[in-house]
Amino acid sequence: MPAAEPLRPFDLTRLPPLPALKLAVIGHVEVVSFIQVETLPQPGTISHALHAHEAAAGGGAVVAVQMARLVGADVPFFTALGDDALGHQAATSLRDLGLELHVAWRSAPTRRAVTFIDGNGERTITVIGERLTPLASDRLPWEQLAAMAGVFVTAADARALPRARAARVLAATPRVRLPVLQEAAVSLDALIGSALDPGERTRVGDLSPEPRLRIATEGSRGGSRIPGGRFLAPERGQPVVDTYGAGDSFAAGVTTGLAAGWSVEEAISLGCHCGSACLDGAGPYGAQLRLSP
Repeated sequence: MPAAEPLRPFDLTRLPPLPALKLAVIGHVEVVSFIQVETLPQPGTISHALHAHEAAAGGGAVVAVQMARLVGADVPFFTALGDDALGHQAATSLRDLGLELHVAWRSAPTRRAVTFIDGNGERTITVIGERLTPLASDRLPWEQLAAMAGVFVTAADARALPRARAARVLAATPRVRLPVLQEAAVSLDALIGSALDPGERTRVGDLSPEPRLRIATEGSRGGSRIPGGRFLAPERGQPVVDTYGAGDSFAAGVTTGLAAGWSVEEAISLGCHCGSACLDGAGPYGAQLRLSP
């Protein structure tokens, strides 16, 4: 029996209009120094940056900002930050980006990262410090999650995930960490990760109950879904500026589409357009897709 043709993302004009949606994210933040270089530094050499800037990013923040830009409304973001100058600066920046911030303040320092972006737009990330994770025991307004059409999780403890499951649609990245997902034993509507990142690979049977939808992205090659098979990335007519945040933007689009009640094919198509748009700007927020209900 011949293999099914891969899904080609639907054009944005073919997707239904987004209804007014309440969406939320539970996850982590890293303050990232983005350094653009012609080529990655080699041992023993001195290289010069073509451009540099800093932003409050990390998977949780990027997903939340992309969701806010899709629905045209503030998105609640449950996170943890160090109670230091860097953490408070990050909180201000994230509020300015359209997030309704709910922060568990920690005595540990806010996590940092350094990202080099080479001449092909590929990013290489080095993180500095502990990933700060929101916990169910934190005094955050967890009860709000029951009113959400969709929630995406990048970092949480096992006790927080059942609270997130109160939303109509719950999606997560394997970066939550497999032991946490296994202990929580919640039913995920989607598990979305990168097939190219060893830290985001899981196998069918690793989780019980099994996620209703598994998506593994493969950059410019698109990716695969279970059930359903392969999908393609949108065709591009211009060079990639920066790949940082493209996968998280994709996850935000898919989760938003599922929360809107769209078909899996429509939701993946929106995710593909979000990921592709992100490639056009410096840093995660420079060119994210903007839609309004």
